Amino acid sequence: MTPAHLAEPSYGIPVSPLLTCHPAKQRLYGADTYYQESHDQLAALTGDITGFAHRHAALLLKPDAVVARRLHTAVDWLSGQGFRIVGAAVTRLTRTMIRSLWYFQWNLATPYRRRLAALFLEDADALVLLVRPEYDLDVPASVELTRLKGPTDPDARRPGQLRHLLGRYSYLLNLVHTPDEPADVLRELAVHFDDTDRDRLFRSALADEDRTAHALELAGRLHAATEPRDLDFDPALARLRDTVSRHRGADPFATPRTLLETAWRGGIDLDPWDAVIVGSKVLPMRQPGRAPVLDGADTDTWRRHLEIVHATAN
Repeated sequence: MTPAHLAEPSYGIPVSPLLTCHPAKQRLYGADTYYQESHDQLAALTGDITGFAHRHAALLLKPDAVVARRLHTAVDWLSGQGFRIVGAAVTRLTRTMIRSLWYFQWNLATPYRRRLAALFLEDADALVLLVRPEYDLDVPASVELTRLKGPTDPDARRPGQLRHLLGRYSYLLNLVHTPDEPADVLRELAVHFDDTDRDRLFRSALADEDRTAHALELAGRLHAATEPRDLDFDPALARLRDTVSRHRGADPFATPRTLLETAWRGGIDLDPWDAVIVGSKVLPMRQPGRAPVLDGADTDTWRRHLEIVHATAN
C-alpha cells in the first residue's frame, strides 16, 4: 500500500465515463472550475447528475444568428426535430468567455480567426437554449443534437442540418454552437451563467417546463436591440472596396485578403461585420497540422463507448 504522503494528489472531482468518451476530458474537467460549479450546483438539486446531463443538450445561437434574424428559424427547427426547449437565457460572449468556451479547441485558431472573432462575437448578445428530446435516444442528447446541427465546414453541411438551413456562410460565421458531450453541457452552462441564472435553468429543466414561448420572447428582444445584417460575401466585399477607395495609397481592387491586410496595417476603419464576412472566407482559420486538445465524439463512437462502459459495470 502506498503511504498517504506519497499518494498521487487529487486535483478535482470524479467525472463519470458516462459523461464523456475521452479519459483526458474526465481528468481535465474534474479539475475545471466551470465543470465543478455546474456539477456541485446540480448535485444539490438532483441525485441523478448523469441522467440530467444525458437527457439535455444546449444550443447557443451566436450574434451572427441574431443579426441575420435566424433565431425563430432555429426554434422552429428544434421543434421539428423533436426537441423541446426547457430553459432559455441571454448571454454575452465576451473575450474571456470566448476563450473559456473553446479553451481546449482554440489551440487550432489562427491569429486571423481570433481577430475576426473579437470583431463580431461581442457585437450583440446571444441566446442559449436548454433542450431535451421528446423521444428516447441511444446516445446522449448533446451528441445527437451536435450531429443534427451539422459540421463547422460549410461545404460539408447537408440539407436538413441546422447549419445548412441557417446559411452556409463560412467556417467562422456558422451561427450556432452545441456542447459536444454531456460533460460539455455542464461545463458550458457554467461558462455562460452565474449561480443564480444557472439555478433558474436547472430548476426549469428539472420541472420539464416548456419554455418555447420564453425563448421566442427573448429572441424578439435580441432582434429589437440589434440592426439586421446581410452576411453574404459579395455585398460585404463591395462595401469594403468602397471604404478602402476613399483612402489614399490603398488599392480597392486588390485581392480580398490583400485588401483586408492593407486596411488593417493602414488603420482604416472598416465595418466589423464586413471585415468578418470577407475575412472568414479568405483568411486561414485553422493552424495546419494541429489537433484540438479535447474534442467530441460522433454517435457511433458513443454507442460503442456505452456498450463498453455498461459491460464493464456489469
